[in-house]
Amino acid sequence: MKRDERRAVSPWNIANVLTVLRLVLVPFFVVCLFLPGTGWRIAALAVFAVASITDHLDGELARRYGLITDFGKIADPIADKALTGAALVCLSVLEELPWWVTLVILGRELGITALRFVLLRHAVIPASYGGKVKTVLQIAAIVLYLLPGVPDMLRWVVMGAAVVVTVLTGADYVLRAVKLRKVARQARGE
Repeated sequence: MKRDERRAVSPWNIANVLTVLRLVLVPFFVVCLFLPGTGWRIAALAVFAVASITDHLDGELARRYGLITDFGKIADPIADKALTGAALVCLSVLEELPWWVTLVILGRELGITALRFVLLRHAVIPASYGGKVKTVLQIAAIVLYLLPGVPDMLRWVVMGAAVVVTVLTGADYVLRAVKLRKVARQARGE
């Protein structure tokens, strides 16, 4: 099917609604995390888990049913970064996670998101398998920090793996962007 023959996809579709829901859940997650007591901690974990599930579900629905929109391309990574960023910052504020971990992960995430937006008008670099592993490791590490009673060593091992994969996939994305830019310049005859 040619590009101009595709049907217009409404931005008000289930995939985008799930993305917006994830954004809406972030403040509830933060409030639950800062309220005292194990019950609130479990509530924060539940909100984080639901929001994380919407991250997987919205992308799956968008791809499967052709619901990819410009809004979704922009809002989805923002919602992802808002959720993981809020979790990391809150855990650092609560002095449960060192600030350097939060800064390394957020620096990579914000840098790659900015790079994606710059490249968006030229091309889209698809998410790599490593990027998916990074997301799973970050979510797993955050869950381990949210869950009461998890041994510190287990938390550190998973968070350490998340940091390493986050940095490596960020470097890979930059290299792919540089190659894409070079190919684009060659195609334009520069």
